[in-house]
Amino acid sequence: MELTQIRLLVTDFPAVYRFYRDVLGLKPQFEAESGPYAKLSPDTGDAAVALQDRAQLTGVLPGLGVEPEGYRALVVLRVDDLDAAHAELASRGAEFTRDPGPLGDRMRVAYLKDPEGNLIELQEWLTPREQGGSASA
Repeated sequence: MELTQIRLLVTDFPAVYRFYRDVLGLKPQFEAESGPYAKLSPDTGDAAVALQDRAQLTGVLPGLGVEPEGYRALVVLRVDDLDAAHAELASRGAEFTRDPGPLGDRMRVAYLKDPEGNLIELQEWLTPREQGGSASA
């Protein structure tokens, strides 16, 4: 088995796409502002966020027509300088639900939401990740 991606099911595809591209600065694999699918990646690493228009899948999975309640996903993005990333994203219009602060003794985090309420965590590692371990458990 191979994990290929984590995909967020969204209702307002253009707004969420622009948020991940323009506010967070992720690079689209191809331009697809009107959807129904897109994959966006940071400048470094192999990770990506995929977006899927929720309405497109309702014919296959009828239960998706109902809006989810509460948080359904947490997108985690590692940054080298949390304060700088916080300031840059705020200048692009991001509204944070929690400003930078500690999360345990290994990292600092800040939280914001995309236009559909998916939670995004920016994390700065204060200590290097150990072999075989993960700071983003």
